[in-house]
Amino acid sequence: MTRPHRIAVAGAGMAAARLAQQLRDRTPPDAAEVTLYGAEPHPPYNRALLTAAVTGRHDPETLGLPYGDGTVLRTGTRVAAVDRAARVLRLSDGTTAPYDTLVLATGAAPVLPYELRGPRPARVHLLRTLADARALARDARDSARAVVVGGGVLGVSTAHALAGLGTRTDLVHAGPHLMHRHLDAGSAADLHRLLAGLGITARTGTRPTGLHGSPAVTAVTLADGDKLEADLVVLACGVRPRTGLARAAGLRVARGVVVDDRLTTSDPHVHAVGDCAEHRGTLHGLAGPAWDQADVLAARLADHITGVPPRARHTGSRPVLRLAADGLHLAAFGNPAAPAGHDVLRLADARRGTSTRLVLHGDRLTGGALLGDTGTAGDLLTLWRRADPLPGDPARLLVPEGAST
Repeated sequence: MTRPHRIAVAGAGMAAARLAQQLRDRTPPDAAEVTLYGAEPHPPYNRALLTAAVTGRHDPETLGLPYGDGTVLRTGTRVAAVDRAARVLRLSDGTTAPYDTLVLATGAAPVLPYELRGPRPARVHLLRTLADARALARDARDSARAVVVGGGVLGVSTAHALAGLGTRTDLVHAGPHLMHRHLDAGSAADLHRLLAGLGITARTGTRPTGLHGSPAVTAVTLADGDKLEADLVVLACGVRPRTGLARAAGLRVARGVVVDDRLTTSDPHVHAVGDCAEHRGTLHGLAGPAWDQADVLAARLADHITGVPPRARHTGSRPVLRLAADGLHLAAFGNPAAPAGHDVLRLADARRGTSTRLVLHGDRLTGGALLGDTGTAGDLLTLWRRADPLPGDPARLLVPEGAST
């Protein structure tokens, strides 16, 4: 009797859970043995909802993700090393495990400013894990003044969550404007004003140079000389792919673990998906592209296991950023810039606090940002993804009734 194909997944996050679920849906029950190795003590959960867990909008116990009936889950068990020649994993508990196919889904780790590395006062938090969210929620209950460092997606979401709990919040961002990887300067200025209306003071173009207080934090100093009082600090300064395991195993690594359109690394028996994977020179760091990769790899592995020539290819993702919370609704997609030869259509309604910016190339949509009212996002995303021609008067499609240009 042929034994099942052993698929080991280093990581038990969102990409790993999606891959395992898809494999279970695509393969006969006894054809594959799928094992997830996760460093955290929890089953896979939706990391995108961590800020909602901080506010109490979601109970942390309800964030779990499906990962396929029959999948073996080893929580609290990190893959410490890979012997590619023998196809054996060395685990953090000292045991070993063989594999036929290895998938690296090791995710990404928080990046800290150089000045803030090393020991830190109490009540200084990261927000990357469920344990982080629980600790932050606990300290936020009795915090009057908070500083969030980092004005990307996580930083903006976290500042919004803390402000919603009644905490006076400063948001500090080293970039030229908020969410500079996803928004143009004009849309970011609209976001800046929206956050101000929610009681959040955003400061851009500066960075923290030190934390003060003992045993708990009391203030943050900035490079521009300002000093912000704080009894709670959140460091949301971005993430970096976890590549240590791949690098130690001798796999090709650039910024992330390098994969081709088959999501295969420099070893044909090892693949990578999610935040740790670098495909065609691109790192995404969003759930959508990670799930796209997991779906393609699951299809390829299922075909291989069932004797069908694998045909699925990952040619890239078109990620969409969405934020949806009380008082904060944002959708952004495509290239926020307007290269030469492109046109910009910008629509705003100051009374309603909404704005829409579309980047057009001829009669095609190449990017956009919607703030405050994202009701037209679905139609716009369809046009963008399909590269369909826009109607003769695009404003008729996207302007909510009563808005002004």
